[in-house]
This record gives sequence, C-alpha cells and structure tokens, in this order.
Amino acid sequence: MTAQTEPLAAKKAERAPRRSGWKSIRKNWELYVFVLPTMAYFIVFHYFPMYGLQIAFRDYTPSLGIWNSPWVGLENLQRFFDSYYFWTLIWNTIGISLYELAVGFPIPILLALALNELRNGTFKKWVQTVTYAPHFISVVVMSGMIIAFTSPSSGLINLAIKALGGDPIAFLSEPGWFKSVFVFSGVWQSMGWGTIIYLAALAGVDPQQHEAAMIDGATRLQRIWHINLPSIVPTMVILLILNVGSFMSVGFEKVFLLQNPLNLEASDVISTYVYRSGLVQGQFSFSAAVGLFNSVINFILLLTVNRVAKRLNETSLW
Repeated sequence: MTAQTEPLAAKKAERAPRRSGWKSIRKNWELYVFVLPTMAYFIVFHYFPMYGLQIAFRDYTPSLGIWNSPWVGLENLQRFFDSYYFWTLIWNTIGISLYELAVGFPIPILLALALNELRNGTFKKWVQTVTYAPHFISVVVMSGMIIAFTSPSSGLINLAIKALGGDPIAFLSEPGWFKSVFVFSGVWQSMGWGTIIYLAALAGVDPQQHEAAMIDGATRLQRIWHINLPSIVPTMVILLILNVGSFMSVGFEKVFLLQNPLNLEASDVISTYVYRSGLVQGQFSFSAAVGLFNSVINFILLLTVNRVAKRLNETSLW
C-alpha cells in the first residue's frame, strides 16, 4: 500500500461504522420509535430542568428571573456548611440510611433463600403474597397505618405491650424511636419486592449442581452457602450499588408524614430541610444549593461503589 492510499483507507474505515450505524437505525426504525417516548420523558422532565440548577449559585428572585438574578457563586453552599444545623442534618440522614441499608438489604436475601427451599407450593405462594402485598400500599396510607399502630392509647403495638405487662411507648413522640419505626416499617413494605428479584435469580441455578452436591454428601445449608448464595451475588451487587446511589436521599414523603415537633431532632433530614427552606420559607437559591449538594454526594457514592464492585467482583452497572 502506497503512502497516498493509506489516508484514503483510514477515511473509509472511519466511515464504515457510521454507515453501518445508520443502516441499523433504518432497518430497526420501529424499535427506535418505541424508545422515543421514554427518551422524551427523560429529556423533558430530567435533563431540561437541569437548566434551573444555576439558581443554586445566584440570589434568585422570581420577579427578576434566573438570568437577571445576581450571581453569588458558592455563597449559598458556604452558608449551609456554616449553619448550626448542618451536622444534625448530615448525621440524621446518614444514620437513617446506614440503619436502613444494614437491616433492609439482607432481609430480602434471607427470605428469598428460605422461600427457595420450601417444597409446599401452596404455603410458598401464600408467604410470597403476604410479604409482597405491602409493596402496593401508598406512602400516605402506610404512614397513616404506622401512626395508628404506634398510638400510645389505641395502637396495636402498645396494646400488645400492655397485655404483656409493659408500659405504653410513644414511638413517634420520642426521638430515639423514630429511626427504628421508619426503618422496620420500610422493611415490612419493601422486602417482598426484593425477595421476588432474588427468587428470579435463584430460578436460574442449574439443578444438576444441587444433585451433584447431594451425591457428595452436602447438607442443605452447605448447598445454600456454596451454590445458591454465589449465584445471586451479581444481583446483590447491582442492588447494593443502586441503594448506595440513593444513600443520601432518604424518602421525603414518609419522613415528612411521620415527622412532628417532638421527634424533629431525629427526623429532620436533608430532603425535609430542603422542602422547609425552599417551599415554606421561600429561600429558593439556598434550598437549590442544599439539594444540589445532596445529589452530588449521591453521584460520587454511586461512581465509587460501582468502581469498587467492578474491581472486586467484575459486576457493575457499566
């Protein structure tokens, strides 16, 4: 090949993938049409609103608009970092998230492993239905049920405590109980959904592995530990990455509905503070800066955990 023909060959090699890409789009245009509504949804409701993030760095006034509001840089973030409630919000958010991750993450795994070992199909379906049903209860209804169940005078939990000879506990009025009520009610509502995901992963285990292990004399616990558990590790890693990616985003609706002035010192998290400072007090730029800080921390955690998981287990989101 001469020196003159080498650049021409290089250009043809660059054009080939482009042509093949457009050819694939023309060939499968129906599939791309199906994708368009989803793409439009994310562009309109997720990417386009990012234009408004700049108010976090401005002293935003609605009458002036975004562009005409004065630029203040990192002043809003600095104000948040210097405030006396900064560490309270951080520790409450981290405390609830860690508690929820430590309790809520392993329970669906254990329940899925237990259900997978059941041989009574009717009982297995009944347990799955009972554990999965709370997933369809709305947050508002669930919060109302929690308030009713934990009532010091007529709640089912306190009635049981009284029947056992104990004193009633005001669960939602004592700050020390708020995290436990929030986390365990969340586990009750969501463990059925997580169990279904792990059961789907366990369905892909080759039965011949169990047959071979039984021939070798392996017990049921040994088969669960050495066959079932390793088979769902990739699923566990993916769900762990997703959970860590929303680590700082403690569910606003449920916290807000269970929050009251008596438990505020334990229930006030970043999301509720953003609501209070932004919509109630009208500090739009300040609340946007706090929300942006929260999102950036989540993004950093997501990237970090995804990279660590990819190195250790070769399983990641990308």
